[in-house]
Amino acid sequence: MPPSKPEQEIIWDAQPKQSAFIACPADDVAFGGARGGGKSDGVIGDWASHEDLYHEHAIGLALRRERTQLIELIERAKQILLPIGHKWHEQDKYFRGPNGGRLRFAYLENDSDADAYQGHGYTRIYFEEVGTFPSESPVAKLTATLRSGHGVPCQMKSTCNPGGPGHQWVKARYKLDTHPQGMEIFRFEYINPFNKKKIEKTRVFIPSKVVDNKYLGDDYVANLFQVGSENLVKAWLTGDWSVIEGAFFPEWSTEKHVIRPFEIPGSWTRFRSGDWGSAKPFSIGWWAVVGEDWPIAGAEMVSPLHGERSSTVLPRGAIIRYREWYGASSPNIGLKLTAEAVADGIREREVHEPRGIEGEPAISYGVLDPAAFASDGGPSIAERMASRKIFFRRADNARTAARGAMGGWDQVRARLVGDRPMIYFFSTCRDTIRTLPALQHDPVKAEDVDTESEDHAPDEIRYACMSRPYIKDVSKKVPGKLLMVGPGNQVSLDDLWEQPEARRNGRV
Repeated sequence: MPPSKPEQEIIWDAQPKQSAFIACPADDVAFGGARGGGKSDGVIGDWASHEDLYHEHAIGLALRRERTQLIELIERAKQILLPIGHKWHEQDKYFRGPNGGRLRFAYLENDSDADAYQGHGYTRIYFEEVGTFPSESPVAKLTATLRSGHGVPCQMKSTCNPGGPGHQWVKARYKLDTHPQGMEIFRFEYINPFNKKKIEKTRVFIPSKVVDNKYLGDDYVANLFQVGSENLVKAWLTGDWSVIEGAFFPEWSTEKHVIRPFEIPGSWTRFRSGDWGSAKPFSIGWWAVVGEDWPIAGAEMVSPLHGERSSTVLPRGAIIRYREWYGASSPNIGLKLTAEAVADGIREREVHEPRGIEGEPAISYGVLDPAAFASDGGPSIAERMASRKIFFRRADNARTAARGAMGGWDQVRARLVGDRPMIYFFSTCRDTIRTLPALQHDPVKAEDVDTESEDHAPDEIRYACMSRPYIKDVSKKVPGKLLMVGPGNQVSLDDLWEQPEARRNGRV
């Protein structure tokens, strides 16, 4: 009588979207986009399959941004991998598979930590919640470690959700602006400089939502609804990459603040602002100050939904960003131009400006971030630009209000608020429209922005606003209106004293 086969118990079984993630042959695969889609299980399941196929030649690296973020991933990996024969090595933080494969867990707290992996070789690299990485740089660097001397197919596989400091570059990397539903493989061709052969690399985004996870039902969905934020619920449930939760400027509205380009009157004051960058992007903005209330059909609001247009009146004193130059090769990666090259580029872009004294462009002044005025054994960035007749003065770099002084972010916010904002952007200023509404709060200092995000154009906008401080006029009293005490009211005791009727009625 032949021996009976041992009874098998299925420890973990892939669901359809997880199966797609595991089986996908693309070189770079991103998975997720919403809460509850089973992303972490997909990573662990992919490794188990990879180790089973390639034995000791399977070498994996699982990464997160912070050490504490690894804890739950490791614990879930233990639940799945230990019962199928993997052994956990606590000191070196890696699993050894039953066939000899190795999966190591690590964190990259700084982008430069990726440099420590030069010379390593992996057949699988997993980035868990890749959107927590502010820059694409560590991802790009670690791509060079994907190699095998045994013919093992190498892949980078990531999980992600909308939001976080890396929202913009993740969205751009996987073309989620133009292909929000994913599931389309993009091909990139390169030429080997040594043998001139064409090399093709592929990239894809696989969406996974709570409806794709049979183990999470109505109760989990109800819990998501209780987070209290409509934007957050939408992002977590649907994986909508156009939703930006926790935005530093919730006042931003494409419909209110973005206008179609029009010919700016030559009499309006013009100025420029700049944020210097080399390895990181630089940002130069050109501004016009509205001379008087200006109703023109050409300055039409841009509807983000249907392209509908309605005329508006630009209030006197509002500032308009009518041109920008953003020095980036990709999100948050600079062009590494010299100061002289940037100055020459500014001059080229001002060739059609109205002319002022001695035929120079009628730019009243320029403000540049203070770091550009630092000298380190030679001329500063600002001095080198001045040698090309591009002049700036030092910008006020106060980020937040302190001891009664104005804060730069408050100045930006003051101009954004209201039905008639005091700041507008031509629709051609694409990098501002892309990055300003995406700014997040600093996790430690809530009144400041997260400086690890792509904040170069917003910083430069802050300098522009600080160069022309704006204080909303609250001195005008409207007849028949009762002054009340409440959150946000700027009311003095003298104002209240002038309302005897209110005192008699006991309403103040």
